[in-house]
Formats: sequence, C-alpha cells, structure tokens
Amino acid sequence: MSNEKTKWDSRDEQTCRRAIERFNVKPRAMGIPQDIDPIPRTIEIDWPVNPVPIDVQKRVGQLVVKRGEFGFLSDEGVGEIAKIIEDYPITLEQALSLRAAINQEKSVYSHHRIMDRKKELKRRYDKGTDILELAKIVDGPPVNVFRAILSARNFGKSRIKTLLKEPKRMNERDQEQFRIAEESDRVANVDQTETHLAADLFEEILCDHFESVGVRFRRQTELVKEQIAEEGRPIRTPDLLFLDDVRINGIPCAWIDAKHFFGSALSFPRKKTQKQVDRYTEVYGQGAIIYRHGFCGGLNLRGAQKLDAGPVDLSVLIEHNESRS
Repeated sequence: MSNEKTKWDSRDEQTCRRAIERFNVKPRAMGIPQDIDPIPRTIEIDWPVNPVPIDVQKRVGQLVVKRGEFGFLSDEGVGEIAKIIEDYPITLEQALSLRAAINQEKSVYSHHRIMDRKKELKRRYDKGTDILELAKIVDGPPVNVFRAILSARNFGKSRIKTLLKEPKRMNERDQEQFRIAEESDRVANVDQTETHLAADLFEEILCDHFESVGVRFRRQTELVKEQIAEEGRPIRTPDLLFLDDVRINGIPCAWIDAKHFFGSALSFPRKKTQKQVDRYTEVYGQGAIIYRHGFCGGLNLRGAQKLDAGPVDLSVLIEHNESRS
C-alpha cells in the first residue's frame, strides 16, 4: 500500500483510501449493492490527458469575450475567434466553451448590479432603447436585463416566470424585445433543451466506453430512481458509480461525472463542481470528472481526478452536434 500512496496527491490520500475500502464497509454506501457477483475486480486504465496551461486560459479568455455579447456566434464570429487563437495551444471548441463559461460567471456576478440599476434600465427601455444596447451598458445577459425591466414594473417572480414562458401575454414591443434577447443569449436563455440533449448523449458515450473495457457500474438514472424511492429525493447521483475497483492512471476512482464543456479554472464553475464532488467523496471516495472539451491545468479539485475526452470515441456526439447546428 505504501507504493500506491506515491501515485496520488497527498491532499487526496483520505478520499483515495475511502475509494479503495468502499467495498469493505458494512453496510455499504447508498447505491453500492450489498452483493456484487462476481466480486469487484481491480481494473487499471491508462488515460492520457492534455491540459490547457493556465496562462493560455487567461489570455484567450481576454481575447474571446466582448462586453455585452452573451449569444451564440455567427459563422463570421467563430472564424474571427479561430484566427485569434491560432497561435495558442487551445482548440476552437475549447475557446468557445471557455467563452461560454466566462459569460456564465459574468451572468452570476452581474445579477445584483443589474437589479440595482433596474429602474434606470426600465426608464431607458421605455424611452425606446433596445434590449441589446441595455445589455451592453450593464455588461449583462439580455434575458437577465429583460427580467430586471419586468421587475422594475413591480411584477412578482411568478408573473415574470409566466410571461417568459408565455411571451404572447406581453405587448407587441415586449414580445419582439424578448425574442431578440433570447436569440442573443446562450447564458440566461429560457430554453436549455439542446444543452441537456448533448450532455445526456455524452454521458451515454462514456457508459459505452467503460462497458467496452469491462468495467461494471450503475448509471445515474438507476441511482436517482432508487434514492427517490428510499430517501424521497436524489442525494448522491454521479453519472457512473463503479462496481469494480477502478484505478485510472494509478489513482483509485469510485465514480465518474461527465461535463459537456471545458473545465476552466474560473471561480464560479470550480466552486460549483467542488460542492458536487464533496457530496460524492463523502461516501464513495475519490472519483473523476471527464470534461468533453478538456480542462485547464490550473483547475484544482479536491477528491476528483480531471480527465479529458481524448480516449473516447465521440463520433456520434460530433455528428449530433453538426446535425443540430
């Protein structure tokens, strides 16, 4: 066991031990069957990774984000970013995902600033300023700016939610401006259907990959159903919960969670992911996060190894995205 310790960071020693011993704990943690037949096997997996340097993330992030622009890019806009990053060791997909992450963080941290200025925004809007111009003024997502304007009209949260789901209840100008806001906002957009479809497909692909190398696991859908029945709600539901003693790059791995984006070293997504990781490591021990678009070398997570999707066959996902774009 002393040789094993050198394979992982000393900060993760406790969670690594917990992952190794999880099958010896009685009763076993939720989601892990009391009887596993045949008994768990030790499966070693080599998983090469290629992280993006932190200095590259910082510089590219400054280049690809523009004030007040939170929407999907035109072909010309994508081409512009491709040209900007051609001298940096980062792919176009990673740069676009980084742009989305930065805009999401800006959205979170700009909320109070936008709400503090909601009366001013309403006044400008009523005088004819369009929603995209207002978004540039406060450097916030257009849909959030539109919400602030509705709030400044003294509309309650319930009424605002109803109006955004049923825009035909608004007057003609509001309908038009809300449509423009949605089309120009991939961060606060009300409809996230396509994002969820791609994420679900990525999870399915990872399940197929681990099945192909002989690893047994339980899926998130199984865990959710079981925990709702037993606990009344989902509590700890990683995308894959391994039923074998898996070691990835020599590091114990009890579970996998799939992220269909670039693993940036930004504060907001890191804190959000760490909170999720902590729920899993508490009972299962060390796991891993697999990022569809790779990750930044400066991203530090306790209790989770960071992996990119390099070893996985993503052809089905690529075809899906191309057909939907």
